[in-house]
Amino acid sequence: MNTLAKLSAYGAALALLTVGAYATGSAVGPLTSPATATAAPAGTSGGGTAGHGDTHSGAVPETADQPAGLASSRGGYTLTPTVSTLTAGTTDLAFRVTGPDGVPVTAFGEEHTKRLHLIVVRRDTTNFQHLHPTMDPDGTWHTRLDVPTGGVYRAFADFTPTGGPATTLGVDLSVAGTYAPVEHSTSRTAEVDGYQVRLDGELTPGQSSPLTLTVTRNGVPVGDLQPYLGAYGHLVALRSSDLAYLHVHPDGSPGDGRTPPGPQIRFFAEVPSTGNYRLFLDFQHAGTVRTAEFSLPTGSSGTAADPAPESAPAVGPTSHDDAHSVGAGGGH
Repeated sequence: MNTLAKLSAYGAALALLTVGAYATGSAVGPLTSPATATAAPAGTSGGGTAGHGDTHSGAVPETADQPAGLASSRGGYTLTPTVSTLTAGTTDLAFRVTGPDGVPVTAFGEEHTKRLHLIVVRRDTTNFQHLHPTMDPDGTWHTRLDVPTGGVYRAFADFTPTGGPATTLGVDLSVAGTYAPVEHSTSRTAEVDGYQVRLDGELTPGQSSPLTLTVTRNGVPVGDLQPYLGAYGHLVALRSSDLAYLHVHPDGSPGDGRTPPGPQIRFFAEVPSTGNYRLFLDFQHAGTVRTAEFSLPTGSSGTAADPAPESAPAVGPTSHDDAHSVGAGGGH
């Protein structure tokens, strides 16, 4: 065979090999190492990897078993303070709520006479405050905040954006200074500013649990409670282990023809799990809002999944010029 014939035969063989390799590669598909694969943008399934759209985007997907207040971002809404490290004492706090488009939200529905309720508590559930910030036209909220001691505080923004769902978001705020954590044992009675409040009822996970709080003053039933934020009382429950947030609405409202102004205030609470809970009742009498605090485990046995510590002193009247103590669960 001459040289030209040999070269022609070689070229034909090479072409056959190339076609075969291409066919094999097309059948198998691209061989991409997981370690070097390009990540898909948040919110897409991208790259053929099922179920990992925005798993690592920093947002917590909204699910039925995800209690309120555990995430700073949920359902497309994000709570962002301008600073997250504060100085102990009375200080200014500013924050924004951004929507799914990343733009600060400026339109909010009114819930219990306010467009946004801000609840702040130290992570050992002391120094409970309920504040009503004011909003600038650009969507920046401002309030004065009392953080008398060091520690990590949890701030909950409870709001309903216009056209959106009732939402509660939470962020941590760090305060430099001495920190002496307080433990809380089971307590069904509270003494605050000469008033005594008793809590009756049990917390049963996954069920609507009736709770009755009875207010007396120097042993005399208080039958002339005053409306506060459209109700005779507001109750907030926080799961002690992680501060999962629950706002409990009272049964009935002032002026409905069936709800007396005390001495009893009735609620129905549905806690998400077993454990210990801290409950905070705000009520108004003689023109002042006061907060009574309780510690209650789920069930009637007096035991719970979390250890039950020792009692903390009751909190007296807060400053209520724009700072009130209140409640939980995604919309007041």
